[in-house]
Amino acid sequence: MATMAAASSHLFYNNGISSKFNKSSITLKQSSFYHKNCRNFRTHLVVKASSSDNNDTKNGRKQEELVYNLDEKLNRLADEVDMNAGLSRLSLFSPCKINVFLRITNKRPDGFHDLASLFHVISLGDKIKFSLSPSKTTDRLSTNVPGIPLDERNLIIKALNLYRKKTGSDKFFWVHVDKKVPTGAGLGGGSSNAATALWAANQFSGCLATEQELQEWSGEIGSDVPFFFSNGAAYCTGRGEVVQDIPSPVPFDLPMVLIKPPEACSTAEVYKRFRLDVSSTADPLALLEKISKNGISQDVCINDLEPPAFEVLPSLKRLKQRIVAAGRGKYDAVFMSGSGSTIVGVGSADPPQFLYDEEDYKDVFLSEANFITRTENQWYQEPSSSNTTSFVDQSSYAA
Repeated sequence: MATMAAASSHLFYNNGISSKFNKSSITLKQSSFYHKNCRNFRTHLVVKASSSDNNDTKNGRKQEELVYNLDEKLNRLADEVDMNAGLSRLSLFSPCKINVFLRITNKRPDGFHDLASLFHVISLGDKIKFSLSPSKTTDRLSTNVPGIPLDERNLIIKALNLYRKKTGSDKFFWVHVDKKVPTGAGLGGGSSNAATALWAANQFSGCLATEQELQEWSGEIGSDVPFFFSNGAAYCTGRGEVVQDIPSPVPFDLPMVLIKPPEACSTAEVYKRFRLDVSSTADPLALLEKISKNGISQDVCINDLEPPAFEVLPSLKRLKQRIVAAGRGKYDAVFMSGSGSTIVGVGSADPPQFLYDEEDYKDVFLSEANFITRTENQWYQEPSSSNTTSFVDQSSYAA
């Protein structure tokens, strides 16, 4: 059998199979989808040579029944490929998150702030394609939008460098990112990309690290990155890197709309203007319990970073006020995610009409979304119903 250099192969078969099994009727061709296609191939082809009931002979030869089970053969071949070849290409969904509530509880001696927040993954996300590179010295990164750094400033490259540092892996990659999540949005799109890159690198290396190790290492990249190694719903504390998995307290069919103006909020500037003495005093655990019992409502969706973000970007405050007024109660809650500048309306996927009618909002990014989680030992899957409508100029994706 020819050597198979990829993890999987396409199946080609001869439709005109004769009563004698023809070895040339099945050909394996190198491709990255063979294993998937074989496993999903459900047609059983059976080849029989004619046989008489009384075992009479014809021309001095006994006729015997020969049954060839193609499905069984395909499964054996797929298992052989899995055992003998390494992964060469991988495409993964990289979803973003929202903060259902975000409480800032303390100013730390190191200059950071302690927070307590309900993080939840949602169905809006990027698609990232990873391929093994023949290079042993550098990764290559590309994307579908301009303005995003493609060097070590990008969190994907940082994640790949970190993985090699921690494991001693010598694998480098060609990576292409199909961006759907705008940056500067408070949605953790870059952090999700970094977590997805760590997961991918580990798959290519035969899972040298555990998920717990990946989660621990990822805190060196950024405070939000460890969250994406949760099941998709987590109560996060510390700087955000202390992640406690929880069962999702919200229904997956609960619709929402994401509304982001072209302007971004500087996270550093938002925290600089934050004042602990005038922030909310609500107990974050009480907020979590109320959401678990009664669902999402305006009174539980507290974000302590809204006031300073509205100082940094006064137009964002006006946008939120107009969404609340125009919604006429169709949203269960309207709030800002993270440090901005995305406003989330939970309870309906329909944006207010003024966003379509007024020239001032022609460049606003709009997307509907739902809450999602992931299955243990698997990465996040893009929902088939995921739909994004974008009226955004490319500046919304700039780093």
